[in-house]
Amino acid sequence: MDDINDLFFSAPADDHRNHSHDAAAAAAATDSFSSYSSPKIFDRYFSSSSDDEDESRPSNSSSMEATTKRLDYMIQFLDRKLSSSDEVHSLRNSLPRDLNPTTSNNNHQSSTSSSSAALPEFCGRGGGTGIFRLPVRAALHPSRPPSLEVRPHPLRESQIGCSLRNIVTSSSQLWAGKEDGALQVWQFRDFYGGTEDIAPCKESAATGSGVVCLVADEGSRVIWSGHKDGRIKCWKMDLVSNGFKECLSWIAHRGPILSMVITCYGDLWSGSEGGAIKIWPWEAIEKSFSFTPEERHVAALAVERSYIDLLGQVNLNGSSNALTSDVKYLLSDNSRAKVWSASYLSFALWDAHTRELLKLFNTDGQLERMDMLPGQEFIVEEDIKMKIVAGSKKEKVQSSFGFFQRSRNAITDAVRRVAAKGGFADDRRTEALTMTVDGMIWTGCTNGLVVQWDGNGNRLQDFQYHFSAVQCFCAFGSRLWVGYVSGVIQVLDLEGNLLGEWVAHSSTVIKMAVGAGYIFSLANHGGIRGWNVMAPGPLDSILRSELAGKEFLYTRIENLKILTGTWNVAEGRATRDSLVSWLGCAAGDAGIVVVGLQEVEMGAGALAMSAAKETVGLEGSSVGQWWLDMIDKVLDEGSTFERVGNRQLAGLLISVWVRSNLKPHVGDVDAAAVPCGFGRAIGNKGAVGLRIRVFDRIMCFVNCHFAAHLEAVGRRNADFNHVYRTMSFGRPSNLFNTTAAGMVPFLLLSCSIACSMCLFWLVHRSGLLLLLSVAVGTSSAAQMLRGANVVNANSSEPIPELSEADMVVFLGDFNYRLDGISYDEARDFISQRSFDWLKERDQLRAEMEAGNIFQGMREAVIRFPPTYKFEKHQPGLAGYDSGEKKRIPAWCDRILFRDNRSAGVSECSLECPVVCFVSQYDACMDVTDSDHKPVRCIFSVDVARVDESVRRQELGDIMSSSVEIRSILKQLCKIPEAIVSTNNIILQNQDRTILRITNKSNQLDALYEIICEGEATVDEEGQARDHRPRGSFGFPQWLQVAPASGLIKPGSIAEVWVHHENFPTVEEFVDGVPQNSWCEDARDKEVILVVQIRGTYSTTETRTHRIRVRHCCSGQASRGARNVDKPAPSGSLLHRADYQNLSSSYDVVNHLRKLNSP
Repeated sequence: MDDINDLFFSAPADDHRNHSHDAAAAAAATDSFSSYSSPKIFDRYFSSSSDDEDESRPSNSSSMEATTKRLDYMIQFLDRKLSSSDEVHSLRNSLPRDLNPTTSNNNHQSSTSSSSAALPEFCGRGGGTGIFRLPVRAALHPSRPPSLEVRPHPLRESQIGCSLRNIVTSSSQLWAGKEDGALQVWQFRDFYGGTEDIAPCKESAATGSGVVCLVADEGSRVIWSGHKDGRIKCWKMDLVSNGFKECLSWIAHRGPILSMVITCYGDLWSGSEGGAIKIWPWEAIEKSFSFTPEERHVAALAVERSYIDLLGQVNLNGSSNALTSDVKYLLSDNSRAKVWSASYLSFALWDAHTRELLKLFNTDGQLERMDMLPGQEFIVEEDIKMKIVAGSKKEKVQSSFGFFQRSRNAITDAVRRVAAKGGFADDRRTEALTMTVDGMIWTGCTNGLVVQWDGNGNRLQDFQYHFSAVQCFCAFGSRLWVGYVSGVIQVLDLEGNLLGEWVAHSSTVIKMAVGAGYIFSLANHGGIRGWNVMAPGPLDSILRSELAGKEFLYTRIENLKILTGTWNVAEGRATRDSLVSWLGCAAGDAGIVVVGLQEVEMGAGALAMSAAKETVGLEGSSVGQWWLDMIDKVLDEGSTFERVGNRQLAGLLISVWVRSNLKPHVGDVDAAAVPCGFGRAIGNKGAVGLRIRVFDRIMCFVNCHFAAHLEAVGRRNADFNHVYRTMSFGRPSNLFNTTAAGMVPFLLLSCSIACSMCLFWLVHRSGLLLLLSVAVGTSSAAQMLRGANVVNANSSEPIPELSEADMVVFLGDFNYRLDGISYDEARDFISQRSFDWLKERDQLRAEMEAGNIFQGMREAVIRFPPTYKFEKHQPGLAGYDSGEKKRIPAWCDRILFRDNRSAGVSECSLECPVVCFVSQYDACMDVTDSDHKPVRCIFSVDVARVDESVRRQELGDIMSSSVEIRSILKQLCKIPEAIVSTNNIILQNQDRTILRITNKSNQLDALYEIICEGEATVDEEGQARDHRPRGSFGFPQWLQVAPASGLIKPGSIAEVWVHHENFPTVEEFVDGVPQNSWCEDARDKEVILVVQIRGTYSTTETRTHRIRVRHCCSGQASRGARNVDKPAPSGSLLHRADYQNLSSSYDVVNHLRKLNSP
């Protein structure tokens, strides 16, 4: 049972408690809201025992803070239940009537104490089905396994320039590299502690150069980081009291360090741009570690000059130009002593021992030519060589021919580089590379293809279960985890069969790593989640049920007010007094202010310029900026409020302001625009939207201006349908970051823009039609460009992004009019304030009742006069249009909304996380700057969020105390019985010995790995001296072990070759050039090999067996073995002390003490 605790690094000391108290308390809270008498729920937070006093125990302050949080949330939960218990029955009975749009009901209220102030609501038909279905929300996502939130999704604005780009694990830590060069490290033992949403961690100072890749070296207890500026840094895993300790730092490449790997011999390989691969020998690194901290600069210089330039060596022998591609990935095949280097479109296979190129092939498995192509010259990273041709005319002609040849090759190479970097993306492009325990190599492609290769570079099988690009792999045990651009994670077995899949993140999964019983996934937004290594498996349902039952302990309810306003300004400009009347007096206690304007500018020139800007990713105008600046002043922007986002499309403008104290909880601002004007391309009609994340919930605000005129109901309905289905947030800001699917439209777009500029002067002669035609062409091309990838990615209609939001607010000039009433009748009813009769003639309400528009959305009861149409600067109701047309007054300007409420759930909870009601909905009738009156609506919003620190602790409690979970872990993490054929080996004169590892289990697979603890020199007396560990537990150059890792089926035997390599000389490299060579030390050497046996799901627990391997020089074998207790038998194997049963005996250690080993 202790093994299981170690496997998952169970929660801190106060996590070992009896959870029956929790269940009892939860039941008591549900059944009897007034029961506060039983203190059992609190016992586990204050209990202590001698067993709990260990280093992983949280501090008293953090433990008390966590306890206080639990109590607060519990009281909050009980308070909500008590305050709503008298209303629950009537509320639930009223829901069906409220969902019936023929009934206006004022019983739909929030669970907050201020719900009595809520205005009655009208709800449109058609909600809850199809694309108008509410997003599924729950305490735990029902379609994926429960996860450990190591670093919850941070707000994008807080990660600018410092987001996480890579992760790696050691035996006890999780490391992450950031864009600003800083490192973050989590101790596994602290995962279930802390009082913040992010698990407790330490962070180094930023260096300014981003971390591109990370490699863990357990043998040396260091972490290697590669940076954008070409620098490699070395960090101690054992953090000192004052933080991180940098051991080494040197400039390794002129370009960024794109990839790094440590081979089975302890050498550090690094890859960069232009095919550059450098090797930093372990001997040089080991020597640098011996320097004192004061001599660190000397050590760095020594390592920096010790590199071996593989590309330079290959150039001497001749090779293919495919080697000049960027080295995106490096993989060490430790079982065969090989190294894979990969660009996007090709692979190279190297010998880790001799450092020779073995094979060069492309993504289809076809061999590349190994000779120099005619006219092709290699560009060596450190030395760009130029040949000067001079002499006779004949030589000059040849020189000219060579120039054109080189020019052609240069252009070809440039095109190839652009293709590799995404300008013309190839769906076969390699995006991920890994190796599984059975020795198979796996690559992932941009088209979602997962390819299996053998260790010799032969393509075996292809698998495709997803059509999004593969981004990363994580191999563990008998499973392969695959991360995709879409945020999906899939789990495959070693045969390539799909075991499970789920949406792990809302953005790309860019990296995965394994440790502490979890597969950690890093998303592009910077969030890190830990998934149980057994997922999908039997633990998922248990954890989901247990955590869901404790929802009330980690649910926190936040309340805020949102002020929304809409105004058709009719190309005018408002006075400050008008803005204060509309927004200033209502923003007093609002946390968020959303303003939507229509008809900011509507001239033909403005519309055409807006369309042209949209084609090149630009938006906004001086008039729109004037309005933003004016509202900034009214809201005291900079001190009280901060503007977080805005979007303009021709005359449409939307902007969001957030109160300063709420700003840390609001972010991920995305904008969108959908033109609905001429040809669905001009912004005189359409919508602009902003999407924000508030307390981890998504809110969308959409400002609309639909088709005008009384009879255009169908066009208005079509405008809404187009906006709702096609509005897409997060539009790319740079059109040059496009893929092949968008390159052709982009070229056409560029031509159309150029033509439009040439023809622009014709506007004055040809009028509006030509101008709009050009604008339509350019804008349509831009829309085609932006939508190309979406269409190609999925031919079926996707779920609209607005459907995925927790709260959606539509505001604007919808232009719906009053039917069946004359101008004079309308004026009479308005003067009598008989709004109920007028609302029966309202086109919008009629269409909502029919389920044709705004399906499932709500609007507060209208108690203000129609807001259209007025004469400018005419106060009062007498200002309605009295001109020749006498347009019938109408409620054109409206604000509608949807939250998470449904017929079955209306109380704010993690299942229904956003509940809002309207406390004020009115028009500012005293404002006369436009022919429309500004309208405002104030929402009171309850938001349920998860306190991740408490939920992590609850997860730790469950993992450590659940009897059922511990039983499953004990069964699944069992380490099979295994025996090893010997514990002593002598090698000389290129001897080769077979080491046999037998899996005695009849049911379980055994995973083995052979590492080298270190190397020692044998003296004249046969004693091993000067024991030195090797980097990453790598083998010495004179020893080859193959395969050094693998999987042994039940009842099977693995044969491992232990071979003495003939490596008589050692070369020293300086600046990539061999300088000195000498005979290798002729003294006897000895290493201790460790055979580690683990089960399929074990990440930390192993059974080990140590084997002494001695290298004896010629004629000295007898001296090397003379101190062994019994004479050596014939052959290369020393006598062994019988078979070693790894599952029942650890006498190997006692036996080794009798040997002449360190």
